[in-house]
Amino acid sequence: MMAHTNYTFNFGSDFILAGLFSSSQASLAFFSCVFVIFIMSVTENALMILLIRGDSRLHTPMYFLLSHLSFMDILHISNIVPKMITDFLSGSKTISFVGCGFQLFLSLILLGSECLLLAAMSYDRYAAICHPLRYPVLMKDAVSRLMAAGSWLVGTLNAIVHTAIVMHLPFCNSNVIDHYFCEFPALLKLSCVDTSHYERGVDVSAIIFLLIPFSMISVSYVQILHTVFQMKSSEAQKKSLSTCSFHMIVVIMYYGPFIFTYMTPRPYHTPGLDKFLAIFYTILTPTLNPIIYSFRNKDVLAAAKSIFQSNFLNKN
Repeated sequence: MMAHTNYTFNFGSDFILAGLFSSSQASLAFFSCVFVIFIMSVTENALMILLIRGDSRLHTPMYFLLSHLSFMDILHISNIVPKMITDFLSGSKTISFVGCGFQLFLSLILLGSECLLLAAMSYDRYAAICHPLRYPVLMKDAVSRLMAAGSWLVGTLNAIVHTAIVMHLPFCNSNVIDHYFCEFPALLKLSCVDTSHYERGVDVSAIIFLLIPFSMISVSYVQILHTVFQMKSSEAQKKSLSTCSFHMIVVIMYYGPFIFTYMTPRPYHTPGLDKFLAIFYTILTPTLNPIIYSFRNKDVLAAAKSIFQSNFLNKN
C-alpha cells in the first residue's frame, strides 16, 4: 500500500463524471436517442405494473415476479439516465461524494436483485412448462413472494457491503470517474491503495450474482426446450421456441456485458469498452424487458384491451 501522506483527494469532495457524451452534433443525436429510450422504458414498465395490479387474470406468480422486474427497471434507469441528461444539458459533470455513493448503492442493489429475480423467473417458467400439474404447488403465492423478497434482501445486503468498502477507500489519483455513472470498477481505478484483496471478494459476489443465476437460467431453458421438442403440436413448439429464444437473447444481453465488466481482469478493460457494455444492462435491457417478457403475451394484451375498454370506451 502507498503511504497515507500521498493521499490528495479529500473525503466528501465532489467527483467528476467523464460522461458518455461530448458537445458534438453526433453526441446530440445519441443523447436524443437515450432520452427517448428513457421515456419509453419508464412508460412501458409503469404500464406493465398498472396492468398487473389492475387485472385479476394477471395475479399469478409469473406476473407478480414481472411486476418486481418492471419496478427494478424503472428505478435502475431513473438512477442513471436523468443525471446523464442533466449533465449534458447543463455542461456540469460534477456529482457529490454522497450523490455518487447513493448512485453506486442503488445501482448495486438493482443489478444484484435483478440477477437473482431473473433466475427466479426462469424457474417459474421451468415449473410451468416442465411440471404443469405440480406448478400450483411449486410456485404457490408464498414461494413467489419469498423469491421476490429474497432477491431484494440479498441484493441490498451485497450493496451495503460493497458501497461501504468502496466509498471508504482513499482516492488520490484523480477525482474524474471515467464513466457516465458511479460504477465501482471505475471508482476502484481512482484508489491510491492496492485493491487486489477486495477484488477477490468482488469475484465471489460475481459468482453468486452472475455465474450461478446465469447457469440456473441456462439449465432451466435447456430443460424447457427439451420438453417443448417432445410436444406433438408443431405450433406449440414454434411458439415456445420463439418465446425461449427472445428470453435468452435478453438474458445474454444483460448478463454477458455484466460478466465481462465485473469478472475479467483489468488489462482487458478500456473506458470506452466499459461504457459501451454498461449501456446494455443500464439502458437497453430495462426497455426491452417489458416488451419481451410481457407485451408479446396474449394475456397482457387482453388485459390492456379490457382496461382500455372499461376506462375509456364505457365513459364515452
